[in-house]
Amino acid sequence: MRAFFLLLISVFSCSVCAKLDVPFNVDHNVVIDGHISDKEWSHANRIDVNNVMRPFNNVPAPVNTTVSFFEDGQQLYVLFEAYDSSPNDIQARLVDRDLIWGDDIVGVKIDTFNDGRLAYQFFANALGIQSDAIQNEMTGNESDSWNTIWQSQGKITDEGYIVEFAIPLSTMNFSQSDAEKTWGVEFVRFYPREHMYRISHIQYDRNNACDLCQMMSVTGFAKAEQGNALELVPTVIGGYSQTREVSPTSDWVGERGQEVGLDINWGITPEISLQGTLNPDFSQVESDSAQVSVNNTFALFFPEKRPFFVENADYFTSMLNLIYTRNINAPEYGIKLTGRLAQHSLGVFFANDETTNFLVPGNLGSRVSTLENKSNNMALRYRYDVNKDLSLGIVSTLREADDYHNYVFGVDTKWTPTDADNIRIQYVHSDTEYPQDLYQQFCDDELCDERDAFSEAALRTQHGQAIGGGAFRLEYRRDTEHYFIRVGHFDHEADFRGDLGFVSRVDRRTSVIGGGYIWRSEEAWWNRLRLRGDWDIHHDDNGDLLEKEIEAFFSINAKYDTYIDFGQTRRQRVGLRQDPSVLTIASNTTLFDEYFNRLIIETRPTADLELFQRFSQGEQIDFANNRVGDRFVSDSSLEYQFNRHLKLNAGYEYVELDASGANVFTAKVLQGRMTYQFDAKQFVRLIVDVSEVERNVDNYIDDVTPYYKDMGVQLLYSYKVNPLTKFFLGYSDAGFQDETMERLTSNERSVFFKISFAYTQ
Repeated sequence: MRAFFLLLISVFSCSVCAKLDVPFNVDHNVVIDGHISDKEWSHANRIDVNNVMRPFNNVPAPVNTTVSFFEDGQQLYVLFEAYDSSPNDIQARLVDRDLIWGDDIVGVKIDTFNDGRLAYQFFANALGIQSDAIQNEMTGNESDSWNTIWQSQGKITDEGYIVEFAIPLSTMNFSQSDAEKTWGVEFVRFYPREHMYRISHIQYDRNNACDLCQMMSVTGFAKAEQGNALELVPTVIGGYSQTREVSPTSDWVGERGQEVGLDINWGITPEISLQGTLNPDFSQVESDSAQVSVNNTFALFFPEKRPFFVENADYFTSMLNLIYTRNINAPEYGIKLTGRLAQHSLGVFFANDETTNFLVPGNLGSRVSTLENKSNNMALRYRYDVNKDLSLGIVSTLREADDYHNYVFGVDTKWTPTDADNIRIQYVHSDTEYPQDLYQQFCDDELCDERDAFSEAALRTQHGQAIGGGAFRLEYRRDTEHYFIRVGHFDHEADFRGDLGFVSRVDRRTSVIGGGYIWRSEEAWWNRLRLRGDWDIHHDDNGDLLEKEIEAFFSINAKYDTYIDFGQTRRQRVGLRQDPSVLTIASNTTLFDEYFNRLIIETRPTADLELFQRFSQGEQIDFANNRVGDRFVSDSSLEYQFNRHLKLNAGYEYVELDASGANVFTAKVLQGRMTYQFDAKQFVRLIVDVSEVERNVDNYIDDVTPYYKDMGVQLLYSYKVNPLTKFFLGYSDAGFQDETMERLTSNERSVFFKISFAYTQ
């Protein structure tokens, strides 16, 4: 029976690929309200979405779904009729935009150039709550930071649910002409029950690593135009903040603040858009989640959340993370040009900054540097798609301050010789000049005149002239239905710097080889088993060993979104330099043996409860004391949906390190987020983050702070008419406690609001 079904759907898919058209109709009366009639959609094309492509491989769907669609030259109209024999089991929550995943969802993916490079995604849950994103096949990323204005409305019925879409064609880039256009399209339904079924109207070949290359071709859109739309988004920010010293406690000092800013989006041509921001508030509405930083020699990574930088960020990605916009802290203005014309893709942005922040990388650690000088920051990314299998690109960044600069330029390529194989290569070179006294930021005394006062960051910034270095990355990947292979070589020379990016390791050459095998089942309680592992080795530029590692893991995907992963890592790694005044590794470090046993369990036993647990146990270097200790980590989180409106997210991380028969430190991070979503547009959220570190001072070589605790509390109200017209009102309070204080004491508090309004012409 299954073979007969696959034969039918294969024939159907091929015939549709050749003949499927998007009907054109300007005489229509569709209202996006969740109510449908035969008259509204009588002129639409209809297609069945009936093929499960994940977790199973092209099998009949357990539910029926029908999609109707047409266009009028300005908008694409889509109607999903998602049938369900048990409507009470439909999972649909009132959540903020882009947070619908895990619900019953329907959507459409559109590749407007039909070349398998990039697709726009428009999804909505059964209540019509939206999520939009861009999938970039070149980088392998899906970014939901892309937001646009479109209409959707959903309604749960006695037979399942229906969702209507109206998507303005002008929100997408495409080659404009008076002729019919051929685009790639996929209609999708996510059906979360015992398994999370991904249901499509097309079949997928798992031996083809390119998802977007397998989308169905549809013809139409002859009248589609983008126009030169101008979008103005004025923003008003205001607030009042207070700070005080708490050891000893002083009086509160208050400060009022208000700013008026403007964001501009202009479609210069149908393919090229310009974004600008004047006097922006680049602070985040929500604070970053806390991370455990103790016993970590490298800087922590925090994702970018600010709208100007995340919009069209996929235009700037490459193998190396050369553009990490969190380095730009407080600009007065910024401008960004992005677009795609035929085989050419381009992204350029420029922004100034009140200060200059960058990483000083190394091979055993990295540090963050801040110059109090204003800086100019620019990035450029260009890609030329020779054909569907070969792309060539360049990337360049620039940072300049008074007596500082960092220039980076590089080339890269991606080649897919077969459907399953791809090769990526990148080479970049940098030119950097530091201020003469910058190294003093990283010494343990003011003048760096003692041998033991130096650090790696001080040595890597103590240069009397500009320095230059290169970085090279080569990666081969093969992905098939049952096995995968990874081979790579990454070489970051000692004097290479990528100061606008997040490049934390240099003077390091890495080779890695790995792969795995996959078993699949359509009958058992599990649907996928995966065995994977890799071996890698790291040397410095002199050829001295820094690290050697081998690891193997086995994972199980099963019913109820259950994922179990366990395995072990064994590693040899050097500790701290015995003589910190020189950068040499040989005869200056100790090679330690480390191992980690790891277990991860994720599951969703009910529609309302999602659980995560990670355990890690083994031996790790105690970097503060240059020895090996016993390390234990427990990382837990849960998400619980009390009802359609109220949701709790909570997490707790516990890290303990023991050495020489006694405790070294214990670190704890507690995070909680309680959200009440009134409707699709507004919510109120309470956020609590607590971090605590206790150290056993008797088990440290140097003097350390025995106890530190900090807490942040934020209450936030949000109202969003659309992704650009929105209002925020919030209150935040932060405090800390150390060994000299009896209790946690508040030292910062503020109330703030932010209003933005989108005006389009």
